[in-house]
Amino acid sequence: MRILIIHNQYQHIGGEDFVMRQEMDILLKEHEVELYSVKNVKGIKGYLQYLSYPWNWKETKRIRSKVEEFKPDIIHIHNMHYALGPLFILHLKKLGIPMLMTLHNFRLICPSATLFHDGNIYLESIKSKFPWDAVRKKVLENSYIKTFWTAMTYWIHRNRGTFNAIDQYIVLSDFAKRIFAESSFPVSAEKFIVKPNFVAQIEPDSIVDDSSFIYIGRLSEEKGILPLLHAWKATNHPLKIFGTGPLQQDVEQICNHSPNIQYMGFQSREAISRHLAGATALVVPSVCYEAMPLSVLEAYSAGVPVLASNIGILTEMVVPLYTGLLFDPHHHTDIIQRLAEWVNLDAAKKLEIQENCRREYLQKYERALVMKQLEQIYQRVLAKGKGE
Repeated sequence: MRILIIHNQYQHIGGEDFVMRQEMDILLKEHEVELYSVKNVKGIKGYLQYLSYPWNWKETKRIRSKVEEFKPDIIHIHNMHYALGPLFILHLKKLGIPMLMTLHNFRLICPSATLFHDGNIYLESIKSKFPWDAVRKKVLENSYIKTFWTAMTYWIHRNRGTFNAIDQYIVLSDFAKRIFAESSFPVSAEKFIVKPNFVAQIEPDSIVDDSSFIYIGRLSEEKGILPLLHAWKATNHPLKIFGTGPLQQDVEQICNHSPNIQYMGFQSREAISRHLAGATALVVPSVCYEAMPLSVLEAYSAGVPVLASNIGILTEMVVPLYTGLLFDPHHHTDIIQRLAEWVNLDAAKKLEIQENCRREYLQKYERALVMKQLEQIYQRVLAKGKGE
């Protein structure tokens, strides 16, 4: 199979870039795969990229030339914000090549992309024809201009029928599929199919077996890290924090005054795996709708339970007393109570939950399993295109 992957990389490498790359690396082993990729930049060039967002003729011509040169059987789009823009989809549709798109976020239905604003879940604009409320509230980087221009870009292409030109949308969970179905996105629910992300299992060369709790992720408001730490200060449970982000200084200050909380900074996946393998549980306190936290998949691959927010996809991924526990991230008392509940579980129950986590990984998030699902999706889209 000849597969062309199209991807717009952000200024800073993130989860979408990682997921795209690891899928591509596996596909390369059995298929002819090429990548068309651009990157968002800063300065004047970045301003021009963003200005061209709704009708980027330059990138559209380049992509079309790439398609005509490579002659793919199928085209897989991962991201188009903002150096690419959606215009190329309409032009590739004329070539008759099946296209599918993985939706790593909610940008097609809200300029925020995360459905998170001002410390809370934000759903006010997802059913609107044009998200004026989102523009007024500056949900994208606290900017009227960026919010409006992103909203305008997708409004234009909704009205042009651009998104109906995609043959198949891949979402990461049933939760995400429901959100899109309930929105004003003008595409039939039949075009959406669920396929999770995966992680390859890492077997660390050594284990830091200290039964700490662990947080792995970006140190930012939507991840709920500060409410978690303010609650955690009232306990004596050991917690390790891995990651960087805009709230790093606040996190470090709390850690400096809390002997049971340790800031570990940014470390390699291999180094983190040594601590994760010996942890009592991973803690995911997100106050936003996550796409699919890779940290949860990493934990399950190591047989480590997860204590997570009772928000969004996390309520699908974490089953109380089967793979971990759920808590209300907005209430300190509930966080503390769930921690106490976890610590007081007997050893046999914890062992059972650990085994469940490992089973969950093997049955849902293991690399070969998920990649088989992706290839089956490709085959179905190809067969449909041929009228089979």
